[in-house]
Amino acid sequence: MRHGGRTAARPTAGRIRPGALGCYSVAMSLSLVIFDLDGTLIDSAADLAHALNGVLADFGAAPLTVPLVRGMIGDGTSKLVERALAARALADADLADAHRRFMQRYAAEPLRATTVYPGVRAGLAQLRARSLSLAVCTNKSVQLARTILERLELTDFFARIIGGDSLPYCKPDPRVLQALLASFAVTAHDALMIGDSEVDAATAQAANVPMVLMRYGYRRGPIEQIPCLAALEHFALLPQLIAALPD
Repeated sequence: MRHGGRTAARPTAGRIRPGALGCYSVAMSLSLVIFDLDGTLIDSAADLAHALNGVLADFGAAPLTVPLVRGMIGDGTSKLVERALAARALADADLADAHRRFMQRYAAEPLRATTVYPGVRAGLAQLRARSLSLAVCTNKSVQLARTILERLELTDFFARIIGGDSLPYCKPDPRVLQALLASFAVTAHDALMIGDSEVDAATAQAANVPMVLMRYGYRRGPIEQIPCLAALEHFALLPQLIAALPD
């Protein structure tokens, strides 16, 4: 199977790692599943790269490849633009101006090439059928996240969507997850975080929320260095994993 110019690995569960690095207990009464967006539910790297390269062109710089941009994603759009400028030695560029240009371009065309990862729609439907509450926690602006989810017909799966500008803090600050837990009146032992990166793992670990890592996303380092309950090759395996969790 090919996706986003890459050949997807044969779906396997990878290593199921209960209590990875001693961080988590797998005993839980699960009622809430919290999802990252980019790199977990959707592959948006090509559109992010397109908007970034428009900004770089404004400054007379060469474009970045999509694989290079993948490694820059995860800490919000301001950090993404900062990393792109640094990659092209544009230290004197005005970051605020560059970020404004990026947001104008990206908001105008957020779905030129963005796709939903294989298995996501069916997997979300299975989790909803289990009467689980689902939420999105992203560092994207909440309005842009809502627009993308609506156009991709994913909004109805989620009871709440938290963006990078929804609260005074965002990932990896654990308070963003703690605020979500409070809004559903649940504890960390009732929730599960699904993400793809070191940022998601750091957020979940700091909030004491177990995390499942999606291997296909935008992580920067080795999987073995990311604390997680399990690392999955394919989203379709997630409902199986959740069904197997002990109560």
